[in-house]
Amino acid sequence: MLNKLLALFKNDLPKKADAPKKNSTKPQRKKIEATRIGELGEHKINIQLDQLPKDCKYLSDLLLPNSKSRSGYSQIDHLVISPYGLFVIETKNYNGEIKGGRSDKYWSVSNRFKMYNPLMQNYGHIKALETLLAEFNMLKFISMISFTMRCRFSIDPELRKIQSDELIVYDVELSEYINRKIIRLKAEPTAAMLTLEDIRLIYEKVNMTNITDPKIRAEHVEKVKIKNS
Repeated sequence: MLNKLLALFKNDLPKKADAPKKNSTKPQRKKIEATRIGELGEHKINIQLDQLPKDCKYLSDLLLPNSKSRSGYSQIDHLVISPYGLFVIETKNYNGEIKGGRSDKYWSVSNRFKMYNPLMQNYGHIKALETLLAEFNMLKFISMISFTMRCRFSIDPELRKIQSDELIVYDVELSEYINRKIIRLKAEPTAAMLTLEDIRLIYEKVNMTNITDPKIRAEHVEKVKIKNS
């Protein structure tokens, strides 16, 4: 009888919550860490862009229509509109040795894994902007790929020289390179200068075209993942 009473009492006790699985929080932690690294990287870029001359304007995190893209869109990290050219900036948060050349379809990161050539990726972004801004004649585009200081470059040395319209830079030197490039473009005898009104119109058109719908943005990201998988 006593044993039966004890058994009933035991069954009425609140059950302990199941112990979490050892690995259950790891993916979430990695995701949070990756997000924080990305946010810090973008914050550093914005600090750099805030240092540009007053006659420059910039936009960040753009999603623009691109009929030639598999997803139907191009996602541009940053766009700087200066009187002498538009700087299309792709940011990368890799860690390691970056190897690759202009014509290589894929670049490597410390020989561990490959990434699609960021210059080719940015070329698609530039073509989307050219289509959108077709009414503005003679626009000059400069492609810039920004890496963190956690990287080291084993690339074509020409991609580090200011005369190139395709530049590989570190995030901490972004504003320096843009300023130097503007000075160089300004000195060219054939330089076509945008007026302040042109810059305003380009800024407004790109900003109005930018797609902010979270659903469309999420679908674009998923299509890009499928393409790269």
